[in-house]
Amino acid sequence: MSGRLRIVLFSHSADGFAIAQSACEAAGHEPIAYVYARASRPGRGSGPGAPTAAAGIVESLPAGVDLLLPRSAASLARALPGYRPDLLLCNGFPWQIPRRVLDAARLGGINVHPSLLPRHRGPIPIHWAIRAGDRETGVTVHWMDEEFDTGRVIVQRGGVPLEDEVVPDELLARMDALTSELIPLALRRIDAGGSADASDVGEPQDEAKATYAGWMGEDFRRVDRTRTAREIHNQVRASRFGVYDPPGPVVEVNGRWVSVLRTRTDPGEGGVRIDCADGPLWIVESQSVERPE
Repeated sequence: MSGRLRIVLFSHSADGFAIAQSACEAAGHEPIAYVYARASRPGRGSGPGAPTAAAGIVESLPAGVDLLLPRSAASLARALPGYRPDLLLCNGFPWQIPRRVLDAARLGGINVHPSLLPRHRGPIPIHWAIRAGDRETGVTVHWMDEEFDTGRVIVQRGGVPLEDEVVPDELLARMDALTSELIPLALRRIDAGGSADASDVGEPQDEAKATYAGWMGEDFRRVDRTRTAREIHNQVRASRFGVYDPPGPVVEVNGRWVSVLRTRTDPGEGGVRIDCADGPLWIVESQSVERPE
């Protein structure tokens, strides 16, 4: 197969659409519609700035491209066939997309996932990569099926370092740059292979190496001193990559409760020492909070 693919883009942000749009065009293909859904976390409500994000998408919408705001997967499955899409492309979309939606496109759908699959499948892979102490991460473009992040890998690249001092904006910029490189590569491979069912388009994931990056549980909200210093340090590092209230895990120190924002595993200068399962950890930045219920 060779030709200009008609692609429907899925995302929850203006930046996500812009990156996918540019990458598709760079590969010689035509985005024909955007599908937007705002990000949310169970029990936490919608992601911050959802109305602002939608407004930004409308303002940057390319000429001739429609914006779809579906209420459900069923309504989306009814709407998409009218666009005669060849492919669906997700770049940061918060829904699990069912088969009836994937079947609306001739070739099915592909997803951009910010981890080295099969490691850290699920909604927050970067948080879990940091919490697990991974030294690097990367981006995977894979076929979509009925499960989360389990489809065949079309293209993947690592080499994005996870520094001890994580700076979210810098890390996201690296991931976005890598996404911009990999989407055109994936589309070229699909164009050469023909369809999502072709055995030579992508490689199956190794289930023995799979991990799942689900929503952080209540244990993420508190410091458990029975864990190692490195585990707690990585927990604090992961909390900086996201929006939490309070912004870091809480712990009682010298009779007062604090939200821990930054820690250090060596003595250095300054900081408040706490004892963990295998030794000390130093809290170097925190803020006072009310005693948790």
